[in-house]
Amino acid sequence: MIETERLILRPPVEADHPALYAMWADPAVMADLGPVKDDAASAAALARHDGYRHEGLGFLSVVRKEDDAVIGFCGLKRGDAQNPIAGQVEAGWMLARAYWRQGYALEAMVAVLAWGWARFDVPHIVAITSQRNVASRAMMERLGMAYIEGNDFDHHAFAADDPLRRIVTYRITRPRNA
Repeated sequence: MIETERLILRPPVEADHPALYAMWADPAVMADLGPVKDDAASAAALARHDGYRHEGLGFLSVVRKEDDAVIGFCGLKRGDAQNPIAGQVEAGWMLARAYWRQGYALEAMVAVLAWGWARFDVPHIVAITSQRNVASRAMMERLGMAYIEGNDFDHHAFAADDPLRRIVTYRITRPRNA
């Protein structure tokens, strides 16, 4: 569990599923992430992310302290073996639309990165997103990540004509004090 001023980040529990599934089913949330998911596909996504726990990685439910609302999903995982970031520690996040532009994603991910530096002896952490995902790219920069020139790639999970296929990579280097 990770605690911040306004949030608790913890492994998902069954009671979180409706809120998490609703995010994956929201076309606005998924517009730059991939196709919306039904409950079965959402359950499969949760299971995939849970598969990193044996390494001490994994994604966490983002819970707002003031009302225990599950407002998002974030964490660290291994980069997909079919992409240039294979094996690297990769950060990711998503928040329900009602909680956008309130600083929750930044607060959660600053804490996740600090947690990651404390637990893993890695030289850097990466994040990827579709080239067109301006909001996530801006968030990566607010986190101190830098765009890696020449490391764009086409994601295998998207069709050749899908506008989400072109992926950009950002990286943050381990702070000297971490």
